[in-house]
Amino acid sequence: MAMATKGLEGIVANTTRLSDVVGDKGQLIYCGYDINELAGNVSYEEVVFLLWNNRLPTRAELSECEETLRGQRQLPDGVVELIKSAPKEANPMDVMRTAVSMLGLYDCDALKDMGPEANRTRARSITAKIGVIAAYFHRARQGKSLPPVRGDLGEAAHFLYLINDEAPSKEAADTLDVAFVLHADHGTNASTFSARVTISTLTDFYSAITSAIGTLKGPLHGGANEGVIQMLEEIGSEDRVDAFIEQQLAEKKKIMGIGHRVYKTLDPRAPHLQRMAIKLSEKLGDPKWIKMSERIAQLMKERKNLNANVDFYSATVYYSLGIPTDLFTPIFAIARTSGWCAHILEQLEDNRLFRPLSEYVGEPVGKKVVPIDQRS
Repeated sequence: MAMATKGLEGIVANTTRLSDVVGDKGQLIYCGYDINELAGNVSYEEVVFLLWNNRLPTRAELSECEETLRGQRQLPDGVVELIKSAPKEANPMDVMRTAVSMLGLYDCDALKDMGPEANRTRARSITAKIGVIAAYFHRARQGKSLPPVRGDLGEAAHFLYLINDEAPSKEAADTLDVAFVLHADHGTNASTFSARVTISTLTDFYSAITSAIGTLKGPLHGGANEGVIQMLEEIGSEDRVDAFIEQQLAEKKKIMGIGHRVYKTLDPRAPHLQRMAIKLSEKLGDPKWIKMSERIAQLMKERKNLNANVDFYSATVYYSLGIPTDLFTPIFAIARTSGWCAHILEQLEDNRLFRPLSEYVGEPVGKKVVPIDQRS
């Protein structure tokens, strides 16, 4: 019998054409494209098309993709009411998870028609609506109005418009767009795996996305980027970085945003976000956060030979864009939804129910039942 591996470490659970994480080389690949080839050269919508079609779109196909996504943004009235009535102190990821689940109530054929085109329609709808859900809750919890969806903005720009009720600058929209590209997919990570496991039972599309959102929420997965800013705020200033890191290491505590489960060298997404963080900090005239970040990265490389990962710099980028800390993980979910959808569609192409074995380590069989009155 095969030996159990904690966390499925090193276990190949499925095949995929979508993305590959080459840990020893620090390489991320989408459908044959190195992430360094895509980031800054194509839009998030082009990456959505790539993941769903295994090729980049022509100009006409991109326009059609953009138009379709923009036309699917409107939320059902019931979902809007759910968002408005949610407790103001609720975790935005919980609201996102519940709202996506509720979207399934408006799709009466969710289990009756699971054909490829019907599921592609669901993928487009969820991908278009996920950012609206997050932005609307952010507005609603502040008692602010919910801006009407627009059809003239890309996915990144539209999200920024919704949370601020004004069109963003091109620089801000382009910055978030690159972040979306970098987060769209990442091999069989925990949330993607949970989506594939869920859909492998032939349940509905919404249940699989809901499962993925719940998984991403965890601090060992998507929630790590919130921890980075919390750490920086706790440190407070650049002159306190060294002492903080020394204390954390002495107490064997984790440094948020440093190191990666798969990458044994530099996370290829990190340099892109690092450059954007530096650029934003310079423009905003507040270089404190990036300077603190750079010092932490330097110390951890020197002391533990560990590199900063994507969460480390994405946190500073989002913070510089004026995005609240508890929206960092929802932004991750917004970008990753296209990848989750792609994996769900791929799983259904040649589905087999996930049913791994477990290694029993309990007591040997043969125990006898003692009458209840004789048990101590």
